[in-house]
Amino acid sequence: MRRLATPLGPMVAVASERGVCLLEFAGPRLAAQLRRIEARVGARARAGRSRHLDRLTSELRAYFRGRLRAFRVPLALVGTPFQVAVWRRLLRVPYGTTSTYDTLARRLGKPGAQRAVGRANGDNPLAVVVPCHRLVGSDGDLRGYGGGLWRKRRLLEIEGALARLQ
Repeated sequence: MRRLATPLGPMVAVASERGVCLLEFAGPRLAAQLRRIEARVGARARAGRSRHLDRLTSELRAYFRGRLRAFRVPLALVGTPFQVAVWRRLLRVPYGTTSTYDTLARRLGKPGAQRAVGRANGDNPLAVVVPCHRLVGSDGDLRGYGGGLWRKRRLLEIEGALARLQ
C-alpha cells in the first residue's frame, strides 16, 4: 500500500503480485473500497515495496503532466464478472474522448443496462487508470464520480475531452 500525492489530492494505491488492484482518492470512499479489495483478494493491504506501485507512481506523474495517454502498469481487476467486463470496456475508451453509459452497455451486449453499467462504473477501484471519468450522460452532462464531480471535470480537462463536450 502506498499514499500518492497528486494535483487532485492524495490517493492510496494497493498492488498484488499480479498488478495494481486499488487506486482511490483519500476520502469517504477509500475505507469501503479498501475493505472490498481485501475481502476479494483474501489479504490485508500493508505498506511495502512493489514494482507495480513504483511504475504506477511514475505513470501517474506523467499523466498529470499531460505526458501519458495510456497507462501500461499491470492491473489486477478484482470484482464480479460483470464489473470486470465493464472495467475492461472502459479501458478501451480512448484518451481525450468520452462515451456514454448507454453506449458502453450496448458494446457489452447488454442494451438497456445503463444503470448496471453506472453501478459497476461507480464501483471501479482503479480511479484514473480505469477511466470511469470518461463516461458521461447521453446528453453530454457529467454524471456522478466517486472522487467528486470537480475531479471528473478536471480529469477531462487534462485530457482535452471537456472542451469537446461543451
